[in-house]
Amino acid sequence: MGQRSLIYSFVARGTVILAEYTEFTGNFTSVASQCLQKLPATNNKFIYNCDGHTFNYLVDDGFTYCVVAVEAVGQQIPIAFLERIKEDFTKRCGGGKAATAVACSLNKEFGPKLKEHMQYCVDHQEEINKLAKVKAQVSDIKGVMRENIEKAQELRQRGAQMRRKMWLQNMKIKLTVLGILVALILIVVLSVCGGFNC
Repeated sequence: MGQRSLIYSFVARGTVILAEYTEFTGNFTSVASQCLQKLPATNNKFIYNCDGHTFNYLVDDGFTYCVVAVEAVGQQIPIAFLERIKEDFTKRCGGGKAATAVACSLNKEFGPKLKEHMQYCVDHQEEINKLAKVKAQVSDIKGVMRENIEKAQELRQRGAQMRRKMWLQNMKIKLTVLGILVALILIVVLSVCGGFNC
């Protein structure tokens, strides 16, 4: 995979690219820009495939972070890269500077950082893949725990419903027995009174 794993990246506010970096030439820059124009504004991750490349976008609070990668690199490295540049860009350029910057005006300041993060992700692919696996396992464990908590709550609710149902059935039996006893007492009293002509 080597150096060509990640080939182009940028940070944009809306559709205005504020900083970008690449060492390569190709139509990927125009394709990435065209995709940017069509992205939904909602906070999310988007991945498009074209000509053996993936165009990976992370939209967050009005800013879009993009990296174009060779398809063979998979998704974990580009996603890790996007998370890294989002965090770094927010620290360095967040607030007023990024909100008012014009097109490519942050190239000098943040372009080298894009290069740095690309190089780090390319050089540490194994570490990033391991970390992604650990995160996935933690996410799975959280899912199982959430599912178990939901099941426990459901069992508790069913138990409460069952106790109510049993209590009602118990009361019905008691009332039925009480009714039979009252009826027997009335029959006995009436037959005794009838025999003595009360």
